[in-house]
Amino acid sequence: MKPKYPIYIISKGRHDVCYTADMFLKYGVDFKIVIEPQEFHLYKQKYDEKILVQTPFSNLGLGSIPARNFVWELGIKTGAERHWIFDDNIRKTRYIWNGRKVECDPNVAISEVEKFTDRYENIAISGMQYTFFITKGHKKPFYLNNRVYSNLCIRNDLDFRWRGRYNEDTDLCLQAWSKNWCTVLFNVFTIDKNATLSMKGGNMTELYKENGRLQMSKDLERVWPYVVETKRKFGRAQHHIKNNSLQFDIPLIRRKDIDWDNLESENITLKIKEVDKVKSDKLKKLIEKHNDK
Repeated sequence: MKPKYPIYIISKGRHDVCYTADMFLKYGVDFKIVIEPQEFHLYKQKYDEKILVQTPFSNLGLGSIPARNFVWELGIKTGAERHWIFDDNIRKTRYIWNGRKVECDPNVAISEVEKFTDRYENIAISGMQYTFFITKGHKKPFYLNNRVYSNLCIRNDLDFRWRGRYNEDTDLCLQAWSKNWCTVLFNVFTIDKNATLSMKGGNMTELYKENGRLQMSKDLERVWPYVVETKRKFGRAQHHIKNNSLQFDIPLIRRKDIDWDNLESENITLKIKEVDKVKSDKLKKLIEKHNDK
């Protein structure tokens, strides 16, 4: 099973710690790394030049926005309906199985997100939840009209783009909702992402230094004054969407050319593979029962 849409990783200053690329190479995912030309010689020391795409600009000081819009144009040129854009600090994709966070092949996770997304007429953006936000007892397979971060499957024909300098993921989702598009954040498949401010390169160098976090939140609040406010979360200034985005209640619209009564035929069966010896008898039985289906 391979993804349907082109996949791009944007990366800067992380030629030696581009974790998303390493994960994709491990599982044979087809992708490109989008970098600035002054770092080409560094990235080619580790990655094949065939997967490196250079931007036509360098060190603009505008964060990741120019690279993101460059990727969007690349996606359009492929003729595909959508494109994926990933941050470079994702280590694993996971499948939430019986309350357990099981590492899974990103080809499968990405393909399943695409399959669901393509069943509806009005999904602008979809992607996977951060693993650390999945708590014990969590049962919702996805959130409708929630923000999507770090891994976004985006329609190429949208009439808006990445903009500004800060909180670009949130702003893009807000633009989608304001134009009556839906977003879908999947909880059944998740990504392991390094925590913000924990790695060199990327926005750490250009945006997060000094009082960058407060400035980022205030900037988004100025653009969306009736929707966004600045609060203190996780020990730092953080933007907060009022009412947790419940005011955006756009429903999903099913495509009419799909046989909704026969979707069971599209189901896939994921097998659980033991990486280390399972000691729990209860877990052993669960794995055996699951794999015997």
